[in-house]
Amino acid sequence: MSAIAQSAISFATTRAVASSSATKRNAVAAKSFGFSRASSTSSVLSSRRMSNDSNALRISSSASVSHQKKTSFKVQAINPRSDAPDAGKGQRVMIIGGDGYCGWATALHLSQRGYEVSIVDNLCRRQFDDQLGFNSLTPIKSIHERVRKWEEVSGRKIELFVGDVCDYEFLGATFEKFNPTAAVHFGEQRSAPYSMMDRSRAVFTQTNNVMGTINVLYAIKEFAPDCHLVKLGTMGEYGTPNIDIEEGYLTITHNGRTDTLPYPKQGGSFYHLSKCHDSANMLFCTRAWNLRCTDINQGVVYGIATDETMMHPDLINRLDYDAVFGTALNRFCIQAAVGHPMTVYGKGGQTRGFLNIRDTVRCIQIAVDNPAEPGKMPIYNQFTQQFSVNELAGLITEAGKKLGLNPEVISVPNPRTEAEEHYYNAKNSNLRDLGLEPTLLGDELLDTLMKTVIDYKDRVDQRLIMPGVNWKESQSVAKNITK
Repeated sequence: MSAIAQSAISFATTRAVASSSATKRNAVAAKSFGFSRASSTSSVLSSRRMSNDSNALRISSSASVSHQKKTSFKVQAINPRSDAPDAGKGQRVMIIGGDGYCGWATALHLSQRGYEVSIVDNLCRRQFDDQLGFNSLTPIKSIHERVRKWEEVSGRKIELFVGDVCDYEFLGATFEKFNPTAAVHFGEQRSAPYSMMDRSRAVFTQTNNVMGTINVLYAIKEFAPDCHLVKLGTMGEYGTPNIDIEEGYLTITHNGRTDTLPYPKQGGSFYHLSKCHDSANMLFCTRAWNLRCTDINQGVVYGIATDETMMHPDLINRLDYDAVFGTALNRFCIQAAVGHPMTVYGKGGQTRGFLNIRDTVRCIQIAVDNPAEPGKMPIYNQFTQQFSVNELAGLITEAGKKLGLNPEVISVPNPRTEAEEHYYNAKNSNLRDLGLEPTLLGDELLDTLMKTVIDYKDRVDQRLIMPGVNWKESQSVAKNITK
């Protein structure tokens, strides 16, 4: 294969490939998804009020001074039985984007704990691989095989709805049939490089993500007004400001008047900007329609294994290593395993928040168990540790040496438009206050991840590793990206 990807796909073609005919879907939306719902048997959590502490920035015409500000949201008590097989009794959770990296692991995690779970997905992530010539490092089964195997292994059923959330008729029928108490929304195009490849993919990303979320908000309003929306955003919405990053809100005093406002957003790609638009739309709908919404700004997720995805080979999660969908730590592990130098972009001082996939699923469970008050939208910064790219490369170098590898690090020209050295201090106390016990990146965790990667290293196509999407070269007429 001489090309990583052929980019000349129009927006209309991309939409057509990403979802089937709306007319055909609508005719069967409410009746052709043949999986029954999982049962659950636990007690309902009691509720209490907690306060989320956040540092706020005071701004005046002459000076800037930091001070403390508390924003209160009514939440439920920490669940001491969160891992019990009946922890989710009475809760019906729709996982939008449940065939993806985070969505699949979350669906199994909740199902195993007694939540009634459904998956809504148009399977476009798999189709992106087909379009671009990519593959998951791990061999993943079809979504139908996955849910059948999960029922066989666990004795629990996940209901499956295959369709596009941008098709409102399908989405409405799905909400009516499943009647969720919570909807977890992963179902968006999640790659910054993909959104910067060309005009058609930039338009697809913004249209798919923003319109899909608006459809979800309307579906909740019309079909499940008490449903709690847990929406996955990204820490990349904040950019890299030269001040501390608070958890969603900032209290500002200007010309003698004070207000608490959404933290300023500085998305660094069309993908990140779509998430910024989502947050603004959600906040508006929360206030206008008295909805229950929680906005989660997630850091970079790494790892592959959760207890549930390792219960059978057919349940294994996907792991991306290419330069479009692969995330930094996962890609570095794979590069080290196959003897390819780890590719640090530019100076390598880019610092971000990271978390293990095991903590992603726990955070979602915490959010589901602690629904927002109607008319208010709490925001959680979902990460557990901060690393620079250079620090990640150093950690993986040491872990690789312990396994007999000889990892190398090279600096490559940065394809992104971003600061390569910057201040970064993001707050992340809200989820910890609600009971998150982080899985921190250490020698044992890196060793486990590296060994898993080594097991599948023969599946790596090294032509997919080097970056092929440059922010400044994105153009309206797509071109081939070749190696």
